[in-house]
Amino acid sequence: QLQLVESGGGLVQPGGSLRLSCAASGLTSDLYHIGWFRQAPGKEREGVSCISRSSGSTSYRDSVKGRFTISRDNAKNTVYLQMNSLKPEDTAIYYCAADRRWQCTAGMAYWGKGTLVIVSS
Repeated sequence: QLQLVESGGGLVQPGGSLRLSCAASGLTSDLYHIGWFRQAPGKEREGVSCISRSSGSTSYRDSVKGRFTISRDNAKNTVYLQMNSLKPEDTAIYYCAADRRWQCTAGMAYWGKGTLVIVSS
């Protein structure tokens, strides 16, 4: 079983930055593609960004392109989401997910419990 633990969330002012981390354990995490998702109050979960196991492929939803950067350090079994120029509409619980198949959907096999990001003045 692969375990995922998110960290790095918090309260930040609009225009600020946060770096989220997703630490993986339990299985060989570098065999897995990793994605970041978010769910705002009253809204459906949506994909934010995904990265392939080799870091050769990445994807971003349009609203975060140019502001968020996904990366991974397989030696540390950790995937990061650097979030810059944060906006109030980025407020959500952020989840990381993993799957051995390349996809960036809510159907990924393993999920963390999430970390809360609040963007507010």
